Amino acid sequence: MLTARLHVSNFRVRPALALLAFFAGLCLISGPLEAQQSPEILPLSQVRPGMQGYAYTIFAGDQIEKFDLEVLGVLNNFMGPKQSIILVQLKGPKVEHTGVVAGMSGSPVYLDGKLAGALSLSLGIFAKEPIAGVTPIQDVLNPPPSAVAEAPMQHLGLPTEVSINAGLPSSAALQPIETPLVFSGFQRTTLQQFAGQLQSYGLVATQGGTTTPSPQDAHLVAGDMAGMVLVQGDASINSACTVTAVEGDRVYLCGHTFLNLGDVQLPMARSRVVTTLSSQLQSTKIVNVAGSIGTITTDHLTAVTGKLGAPPPMIPLDLVVHALHSEKKLHFELINHPKLTPLLVAITTLNGLTQNPVYGEGTTLHLTGEIRLQGHPPVEIENTFAPSDSLTPDGFPIALTMQNVFARIFSNTFEPAKVDGITLHVESVPGRKSFSIESAWLEKGEAAPGETLRVRVLLRPYRGAPQVQETTVRVPEQVSRGTTLRLLVSDGDILNRASRGFAFAGAGGGPMGLDQLISLMNRERRNDRLYVGLFVPAPTMLWDDKELPNIPLSQISVVDGRPGPGSVQVLRESLASEASIPLGGPVSGVISLNLQIR
Repeated sequence: MLTARLHVSNFRVRPALALLAFFAGLCLISGPLEAQQSPEILPLSQVRPGMQGYAYTIFAGDQIEKFDLEVLGVLNNFMGPKQSIILVQLKGPKVEHTGVVAGMSGSPVYLDGKLAGALSLSLGIFAKEPIAGVTPIQDVLNPPPSAVAEAPMQHLGLPTEVSINAGLPSSAALQPIETPLVFSGFQRTTLQQFAGQLQSYGLVATQGGTTTPSPQDAHLVAGDMAGMVLVQGDASINSACTVTAVEGDRVYLCGHTFLNLGDVQLPMARSRVVTTLSSQLQSTKIVNVAGSIGTITTDHLTAVTGKLGAPPPMIPLDLVVHALHSEKKLHFELINHPKLTPLLVAITTLNGLTQNPVYGEGTTLHLTGEIRLQGHPPVEIENTFAPSDSLTPDGFPIALTMQNVFARIFSNTFEPAKVDGITLHVESVPGRKSFSIESAWLEKGEAAPGETLRVRVLLRPYRGAPQVQETTVRVPEQVSRGTTLRLLVSDGDILNRASRGFAFAGAGGGPMGLDQLISLMNRERRNDRLYVGLFVPAPTMLWDDKELPNIPLSQISVVDGRPGPGSVQVLRESLASEASIPLGGPVSGVISLNLQIR
């Protein structure tokens, strides 16, 4: 009998043990049970002050942790018309120690066991109590129309100086929880050069790292961390915030906007928390960026959303630095976005150049390269940069040049620019090689039509003995006797403006297509040459990207105004002949001389 009972007991116990093992296995799966299911939604209309709830986030590693909270009230129309928030107080040893943490935005908030919203706002700085705002879940999953419309980049909330001027203490202002912009492979000195631009976008730069991609990266649940990839490769830039919900292949995160970019196509990557740094000023998560897991598709006022799967293509940037007998090659990939790419190209180029063992301060840098565009000729890049006496890195002008080039490409009004790739070569030559124009003279003050004249220019090199350079200009045969011509001895920038007028400056008379813009950019003169231009007092018509010198006034009166507005510009002079002397270093200055035709 005893044996029989034991067999019956074993028969009954085994399923129970198996059931316990099943639930134990569930507990070992990363993330809370609510995060792995489709939770029931709590409408905002059912939220009441005093309700007790909880939220999930990661403080370290991959462990999603739970912390408690209490509803203080609902602020109607806070973020905009019909866009309310839930005001809560966080509770528990960890959150009372850290306060609201940068990177915590998007943490799913549950009330009565139902998903109520995403943690998104924090109350001021130096606050003694962790007070936070919660974006209602219906606004996260279904952004209201006013949140969907694309808007300029902005940082929500009242800046400290605005709060003070308005009589509001900064600790009384609800602001979006900071979304860390994680820079891996970047030095602080690089970021300092662009601090103003980063702050104007509402970005908080933090240093972090990368970790090896894993097949598990795409297995997201609520409470995990993910974000946008802006740059990847030998250095990376990524945003990082918390996942609010996952529905099929759709991911909802942040609980507020990142940069309010609207509909986008940006890579999405998994982020893994190393630790949480507690600070009275701003606690933040220190994260490593893992593998790409999909595409960020929208960046709106109440949430950032993404889709799991293949990431969108990025722009490859190859940077090669030469110095003496050394060479270093770097590879990066950047997003293709008109508002962000110019700044990212500048930051990445400066960091790749200056944080390079081949690079050294106090050298003259010669930049060459090209930007390859789909369906268009490449944009050719060539210029030389000499070191300055300021503390600004010598490579900074190269970064600004690249930012300006990309700004001109992406701000064109003709068509979206699709970049296939960027190749840059920087050659470093020891010493500062630059020249200033001190004087210039002709071999004689008058000439006949068709005559060739010698021009001499006195140049002063940096910390060197003055030198004289010589070239020639030819007087056009059709110039009338008694005419006075103007000889311009200058650097490339001044001659560009003199010969192209407002078209070079970007104001009217510009190109009428992307090909024409590229043609204009490729024809701009370089800064390491001395230029001599001879101008005759005959009108030049600038039509799109074409220069039509010596146009009769009768023809100008017929053509001018016929094409589209701004496509025609008339200059009072025509560039009749031009000569240049390569000097191997930047040239600056201008001398204007008169030449009488006898």
